[in-house]
Amino acid sequence: MTTMTSWTAANSRKIAREERRRRLGPLGVLTHLALLIWTLLVMIPILWTFLASVKSEDEIFSDAWSLPASLRWDNFVRAWEQVHIGQYMLNSVIVVTFSTFGTMLIGSMAAYVLARYPFRGNRAIYLLFVSGLAFPVYLALTPLFFVVQNMGNIPVIGPLIGLNTHAGLVLVYIAYSMPFTIFFLSAFFRTLPTAVGEAAMVDGASHTRVFFQIMLPMAKPGIISITIFNILGQWNQYQLPLILLQDREKWVLTMGIADISTAAGYDQDWSAMFAALTLAILPMLIVYTVFQRQIQSGLTSGALK
Repeated sequence: MTTMTSWTAANSRKIAREERRRRLGPLGVLTHLALLIWTLLVMIPILWTFLASVKSEDEIFSDAWSLPASLRWDNFVRAWEQVHIGQYMLNSVIVVTFSTFGTMLIGSMAAYVLARYPFRGNRAIYLLFVSGLAFPVYLALTPLFFVVQNMGNIPVIGPLIGLNTHAGLVLVYIAYSMPFTIFFLSAFFRTLPTAVGEAAMVDGASHTRVFFQIMLPMAKPGIISITIFNILGQWNQYQLPLILLQDREKWVLTMGIADISTAAGYDQDWSAMFAALTLAILPMLIVYTVFQRQIQSGLTSGALK
């Protein structure tokens, strides 16, 4: 019985694929060709970086695509110890962990209220949040610097959230990620059925309990998707920490990698730099690979509903 069910399911998927292929026709071929080209454009630089990370500088500049005579794992040791990539990576993990948690907590609550509770000014507040997507971060760097600097003058908590503090950078990351988070999640929350939440409130559940115990689990695919996007965006952020962190011990990973390429002019340690790039790429590559099904599920669920 199990074998028959598996065969039926496999046959159904095959028929569905053939139907989609027949319906798309030449467009399907062009789509697959475009995806193949895009895959090559993304994967070739990454593979080249991984290859260069285990080669000597002479091998990198003599023949970029040749295999190394021997694997130079000492490149990673120099990047980790001498260039302090390990410390910068730890700083990035701390900042991104707290900023992503804060972004998702505040952003999901704000998106839920804007999506499910009609009140005067709802649309204006939503548009105010979403308008943040229209402004490049470069336009806000100078005023943002003075805002964070003035935050450092607040009694008691000022030294904790001012310039050269990870807490200050976390707050900026949360504000920077809020527009896209609210834009995405508000659209997702609108698609969720209201009957379950209304039934819970009839049974005496508070608005807070309905959100955390009912609506938030129902929105899990969208929550996971936007969480991964926020992690990727905050992990690769360079301009904001460059402005807000002058203390080298507080630097994040992107600043450390940039310092390798600029500290010594043409005499920089290229092998260590590519090793550092590999260390920066691998965690995000692993995160995306592990959660790619959840990301696709979240995006398609929001689109289909």
